[in-house]
Amino acid sequence: MSEITSLQNLRVKAAVRLRNGRHRQRERRILIDGTRELARAMGAGVRVLEAFVSQPLCTDVARGLLDRLAESGAAVLHVSKPVFEKLAFGSRTEGIVAVAATPDADLSKLKLPGNPLVAVLEGIEKPGNVGAVIRSADAAGLHAVIVADPRTDLHNPNAIRASLGTIFTMPVAEASAAETLAWLRRLEFSICAARVDGSRLYTEADFRPPTAIVLGSEAEGLGALWHGDDVTPIRIPMLGAADSLNVSATAATLFYEALRQRSGRGPK
Repeated sequence: MSEITSLQNLRVKAAVRLRNGRHRQRERRILIDGTRELARAMGAGVRVLEAFVSQPLCTDVARGLLDRLAESGAAVLHVSKPVFEKLAFGSRTEGIVAVAATPDADLSKLKLPGNPLVAVLEGIEKPGNVGAVIRSADAAGLHAVIVADPRTDLHNPNAIRASLGTIFTMPVAEASAAETLAWLRRLEFSICAARVDGSRLYTEADFRPPTAIVLGSEAEGLGALWHGDDVTPIRIPMLGAADSLNVSATAATLFYEALRQRSGRGPK
């Protein structure tokens, strides 16, 4: 079994460049670091192109993925520990970093069940927040997450990690805010926009019909587009010195209120 030991190896250099968002977008490829994330990507049908493996660092779970990778047609490349450390993120050393084709995130191709509940994230800058919201959406049973006017690429490695790989199992889409709003109106969604000055408490909103929960960035909030007559501004009470929550905390609060209502109890 040959091993790549040089950081100048062309395939290694190409993979390292995928740390940069522009390279990911240009090459239509992403990096997946972590066995849980990779297993979920493969289970969701994401096309893995190649995997860099450090055998001494492989966990039992990682070793279990090797046969699946080979069967899928992905190139399995064994690398030295220094090469692997160049590819891996932070202190994670689970033994596999994979390169995959970027999953499709076209809003027009999003498939939803009857009576859908979706989240819209407008202008979120931090990929970790995007991933954390997707993780909460997955846990609370939402049907899709739409990233509108994104300020980070959807499959940034930090978003993948923060989502624990649910970014691959949860239906996700990217679009402009204007396209997203038009899509919601065409499908006759009830639109609830989270605002610190919202006129209605979140527990008073009705999340039982087809609903979109819209959240903006912590720095700027939601844009003027979400001030329409058909948009209900909702708020979470803030009783302390802080005037807002982290967007992922806000999302989790609203998602679980929607789950509570949809489980049989309506708005309070």
